Amino acid sequence: MDPRRRTGRLGEDHAAGLMKARGGVVISRNWRCRAGELDLVVLDAAGRLRFVEVRARTGTGFGTPAESVTPDKQRRLRRLAAHWLSENPGRWRQVCFDVVGVDLADPTRPRLELFEDVL
Repeated sequence: MDPRRRTGRLGEDHAAGLMKARGGVVISRNWRCRAGELDLVVLDAAGRLRFVEVRARTGTGFGTPAESVTPDKQRRLRRLAAHWLSENPGRWRQVCFDVVGVDLADPTRPRLELFEDVL
């Protein structure tokens, strides 16, 4: 596996662990459609559906992980969420968009930062 994919996978593993530790259940991971991919879809302890974008970095040379979620990426996330919801109908109490920034500069001590309801 190439280093970028490995970094992304490791970041997603850490983010999924964070969401589970907060009482969430990961109901979809790396969901794909023609419009792109959703990293995590989580049902939280309060019954809210959370679309989680994971941004992992091994350094800050290109800014923090959360800073990499551009307006284009935000539009894409909304579009992807609409596709996911159309394929997975349900009575979701609320739909939220979160970003988990994972700093892997020191892989033995990853730093996670959760930004809730960002869109």
